[in-house]
Amino acid sequence: MFVVINFPPIKAGKDAEFQEWFSWSNKEFTKQKGFISRRLLKPLKGGNYTAVVEHQSQETFMAMHNSPEHDEAGKRVAPLFDGNPSPQFYEVIVG
Repeated sequence: MFVVINFPPIKAGKDAEFQEWFSWSNKEFTKQKGFISRRLLKPLKGGNYTAVVEHQSQETFMAMHNSPEHDEAGKRVAPLFDGNPSPQFYEVIVG
């Protein structure tokens, strides 16, 4: 199961801090049951960051999403955003 997270604009001058947060949060989330991978993407021609998250299932993703570690990660990153992230869920049908 994949989740594509479209991040809102990052506040001016906070890109490096956001990228550091993403690296830190990856280390935290790898400890979660069902976690497979999480990558941060930056568009080549402007726009907002996107993350691609792979989990064993929607259930394991939601368990991670409702964990204390996720709450802490959210508290740390919220001041860097100009808005809220927007997740979309996908299942692999061919691959």
